[in-house]
Parts: sequence; C-alpha cells; structure tokens
Amino acid sequence: MSQKRSPIARPLAILGTTAVAALLFYRYSEQWLRSLLLYLSKASWAHQIATDFPPAWQVASRFIAGTTIQDAIRATQEVNQSGLSATLNYLGESVETAEDAATAREAIIDLMRHIHLSGVNATVSVKPTQLGLHLSPAVIRSNLQLLLTAAEQYDTRVRIDMEDSSVTDTTLELYRSLRDEDGFGHRVGIVIQAYLYRTEDDIRTLIQEGAWVRLCKGAYKEPHELAFPQKADTDANFLHLAKEMLSQEARNRGMYPCFATHDAQLIEAIMQHARQQQIDKNSFEFQMLYGVRRELQQTVRQQGYRVRVYIPFGTTWYPYFMRRLAERPANLWFFLSNFFK
Repeated sequence: MSQKRSPIARPLAILGTTAVAALLFYRYSEQWLRSLLLYLSKASWAHQIATDFPPAWQVASRFIAGTTIQDAIRATQEVNQSGLSATLNYLGESVETAEDAATAREAIIDLMRHIHLSGVNATVSVKPTQLGLHLSPAVIRSNLQLLLTAAEQYDTRVRIDMEDSSVTDTTLELYRSLRDEDGFGHRVGIVIQAYLYRTEDDIRTLIQEGAWVRLCKGAYKEPHELAFPQKADTDANFLHLAKEMLSQEARNRGMYPCFATHDAQLIEAIMQHARQQQIDKNSFEFQMLYGVRRELQQTVRQQGYRVRVYIPFGTTWYPYFMRRLAERPANLWFFLSNFFK
C-alpha cells in the first residue's frame, strides 16, 4: 500500500538537490577558476594584453603601491602612520640573464637606501628567481650576499620569499648557507608554505634552528601529490603549524613567527591559542597584503598585536596580481566590478 507524501516533500527535495548542486558547482568551479588564474599568471600573451591595457593597472593598483621606489616609500609612510610596519617587495621573477638579475639586485639595494634615509619602519622581501636562482648557484648566492651586506649597512633585514615547490629545497639551502656559513644570522629570514605536505617537517627543523619564518598558505599551482588540494585542509595545516611555531620549544630557541593570512577565523584561532598559552603579543606578528582587508589589519592592531603589511611595487606587476586573484577567486569579482565601474 503506497504512502502519501507530504505536500512539501517534493519542493524540499528539489531545494535540497539544488543546494547540493550549487555547493558542488561553487567548490569545483572555484578550483577550476584558481587553476585558470594561475595558468594566466605565467602566460606571456595574457601578460602582454594586461600590461598594455590601462584599466587593468587602475584596478591592480589597489594591491600594488606603484611603480617606483618613491611610491613604495609613500605607501609605507601611510602604513606606518596607522600603526603598522611594512615589508617591501620590488616586483619581478624568473629573470633570463645575469645582467637582469644584477639590475634587480641594484634596485633592491637602492630600495634599502631609501628605507634608511626616510626612516620608515620596513624590511625587504625578495624573490630568488628574480636574482638568478634559475641561472646558476654562483649568481644567486653572490646577489643575495651583496643584498645582505647592504642590509647590514642600512640596518634592515631581508626575507627570502618562497616560490613554487620545484625550488623549495634550493631556497632553503640558500637561506641556511647565508644565515650560518656567511654569518648574516638574524638579517635573513625565510618563507614557508602551509599547503605543501612537507612543510610540517620543514617547520620542525626551522624551530630547532630558531629561524625567522613567515608562514603563508601558498600561491602557486602544485600537483595533488605535493600539496593539499582543498582550502580547508590547507587552513587546518596552517593553524597546526602556527601552534607549533608558538610552542615553548620554538620560543626557547628564539623563533619569531610571522603569520601571513587574511582569514579572520584563522587569526582569531591563533590569538585564542596565544591567550590560552599566555604568549607575549610582541613575540609574533600577523602579516597581510597591501590593499587587502585594511579594516581587519586595524582590528588586529587595535587588539594589541603586531601587524606588518606586505607592500609590492614595480612595473612587472602582472604575475603577482594574478596570483592574488587566484589565492581568493572572490577577488576576481571585486576586480570585474571595479573594471566596469
């Protein structure tokens, strides 16, 4: 004998199926969109179109301080006036000649000189491939040695950014040789990416070394066998690693952790852990990107935590901008809405 269905059963079933389909579409379309944006970040034809199209720069400039050192210093002064420190990045990567690497090196040294003369509160971040990582070990090491010598002269610090996983080991080896063998010690720091499976082991070693580390999520296209494919897994690993970096052992060994994220839930979880463990607010910092969630930057600062803003500048802004869109595809809708306005 058949049972009568409730009159709302069919509409509820349709709504439920639609909701599941929408959720799956969003989840997988976001992954597809992120893959597309990362592909475009390396596509020379797309680079050419974007850089020849003035409206693209008008929107990208929300995330990029300008094209000159003077633009970067002005942006840093504004950031400092709001109670935040900064790290400056002269945009560029994957140079093809030693001459191009030397040109980038001299521009970064000039940046350090301007930081010193202006008195702004800022450090410097550099991309290894911009300084010749793909050219030869001798070129990249010489350029980084010269940069760190300048950092000592101008009393600032240099952080080596991490690029895709193909150069992770080489970058870590460079960092350690500059820190230990060349004697630059606290002048040099490193970036580690939470989306790589290997990072937990890397963090444990860096804790033993008392390293100066920025933990970020990661902004490159990586195969699933090397990196977490789902954002939720990367977020969970980020929090796990942050707690390791705030452990008693890490503090005893002199590690100064920097947590690069705009995720308010992650930030709150890290702050809650620090409160529970009675960790000094001055023993770590949060880092966020220029032009991204400025209200959150101020909220965190007003709670007594250190906040540093990553300020990129330069004419080779396209790859950086595309990776920022890929990190959070919702930024693409912001870009498009501003473009049509």
